[in-house]
Amino acid sequence: MNTDVAPRLGWWQQTWRLMAAAAADIPLWLSIGVVLRGQTGETGSWFLIGDPLVAFGCLTALLWRRRFPLSVAMTVAIASTASALAAGASFLALVSLSTRRRPVEITVVGVAFVTASQFADGFYPVQSQPGSLWYQLAFPALVAGIAMAVGMAIGARRVEVQSLRDRAESAEREQTARTAQERALERNRIAREMHDVLAHRISLVAMQAGVLDHRSGLSAEENRVLIRGIADGSHQALEELRDVLGVLRADPGRPEPPQPTLQAIPDLVADARTSGLDVTLTTTVTGIPSDVLGRTCYRIVQEGLTNAAKHAPGADVHITLEGTAGDRLAVSVHNSSAATASTRPPASGFGLLGLTERVTLAGGELDHHPTPDHGYLLTARLPWPNPTHEKSV
Repeated sequence: MNTDVAPRLGWWQQTWRLMAAAAADIPLWLSIGVVLRGQTGETGSWFLIGDPLVAFGCLTALLWRRRFPLSVAMTVAIASTASALAAGASFLALVSLSTRRRPVEITVVGVAFVTASQFADGFYPVQSQPGSLWYQLAFPALVAGIAMAVGMAIGARRVEVQSLRDRAESAEREQTARTAQERALERNRIAREMHDVLAHRISLVAMQAGVLDHRSGLSAEENRVLIRGIADGSHQALEELRDVLGVLRADPGRPEPPQPTLQAIPDLVADARTSGLDVTLTTTVTGIPSDVLGRTCYRIVQEGLTNAAKHAPGADVHITLEGTAGDRLAVSVHNSSAATASTRPPASGFGLLGLTERVTLAGGELDHHPTPDHGYLLTARLPWPNPTHEKSV
């Protein structure tokens, strides 16, 4: 895990840290001055000029402690030997280095900090009490230990905060990705629903319009029936489109309109016959499948009739439904070759693609291919579990 996660400091955050480091050693510096004056009668020029200048240089070097932590900490620790006022800067440098939580670096600078404190007597020859050597070693070691502990605690807290921030950002990215995926799935569902609703109606309208265009010998009654079929088909297409758009504009809590099921297939066949298709329906289905399975079966038949109306006007269409609960539901839509020549309407290319996806989601298989009689065959096999099995699952 990367431990270099220190946030960038603003000018005020930088300033108060340096001021605290400088102010912390003023009492020590003054006490040394009092002792020197009491023992020698004067403080000396180094105490008044050199010591503050070295401390100022150490405080200035601290401005780069986050860019060059090891170099700055080592330099300030060694330079603090010559300045009582620089002890605070050395403490701050050791704390800053310890936030990185690198044991080797911390140990090296800690030893340098304690060792440098032993040479301070060379600049201030203050007479020490006999037996005070242990104090001269123990006190700097204690200060260095405190600096290390504080710095490592700060570093651990920074790592924890960064980890929480990364986790929150990752969760936000995942939520955004899930939202985008859900939107894409919803768009695909709407596009599939629009195709299922409109393609069938428009194909029947186009087929009837093609009959009017190519058959000039129709009687007035036949023309009226075809024109009426075109008008009814267009009206129904608009109504179904309005229902779909109403779902998009409605409140999320508003229920969707009822979806077609297996029981609606005879009405679909009757509607196709009214529009001019010669459709035969054979069903040996025993039982009532679930709504999802029935709706999938309905869409398969609807797509087969739509393609027959588009590409084989006047063809014979035979629909076969067979199956039983606990086994499978088989659907077959076969149309013969076109009986009349007509201008082929533009194909969207999404009907069979969307139907394949729908059947796959239901756990079934879809197959479609031309037949030797120049017709076309659309078949699907869908699993039909027992109702008791569905509840247990």
